[in-house]
Amino acid sequence: MEQSAVSMDVVALRFGPDDAAVTFGIAARPHEPFTGQLALPGVLLGRGERLAEAARRAVHTKLGVPAAAIGPVGQLVTFDEPNRDPRGPTLSIVMWAVTGPHESPARWVSFDDPPTLAFDHNSIVDAARGLLAGLLWKDPPLTRALLGDQFPATRAVDLTTSLLGTRPDAANLNRTLAGISGLEKTDERRRTKPTGRPAAVWAFTGDR
Repeated sequence: MEQSAVSMDVVALRFGPDDAAVTFGIAARPHEPFTGQLALPGVLLGRGERLAEAARRAVHTKLGVPAAAIGPVGQLVTFDEPNRDPRGPTLSIVMWAVTGPHESPARWVSFDDPPTLAFDHNSIVDAARGLLAGLLWKDPPLTRALLGDQFPATRAVDLTTSLLGTRPDAANLNRTLAGISGLEKTDERRRTKPTGRPAAVWAFTGDR
């Protein structure tokens, strides 16, 4: 039986202070198969290499994100369809990574309107979106990396909406935030939109 190669495909996330929604990074493939087509960053897992190391390498080398701008990473799901890669059977371990402020040649796109991607990467993006929505507010490294140490409630709404695909109920979201260990509502209020009331500011306590 032909042995499968093990690859890493990464959903690299960006949610900057001025971004209305979280986006993920893609880039044109420089070689076959699917030369010139857009794809998630991916690499073959090296001998003795840990998953997190390979994920960071993929984001750095394929998207051009500086190593210092790559934050926490985590594992999402495995795609094992034998014919997903025309070069032969390839097992894809899908990871998430959060990127901080940086400049890169990558294209950053919304989960609501992804372009056609190479391989089965559109299926990966669809699956990743649902899984990330489930991890949000439950995985502190992911949530804190996306929102920062402090954030107004409107940012929480924007982030949740971009992952869920629908706007969350404000009361339910406030209850969720209040129930997270290490997250506290401060006395500060911050205006984030030209109209409307200033939003409550939440803050993570303790070190990252």
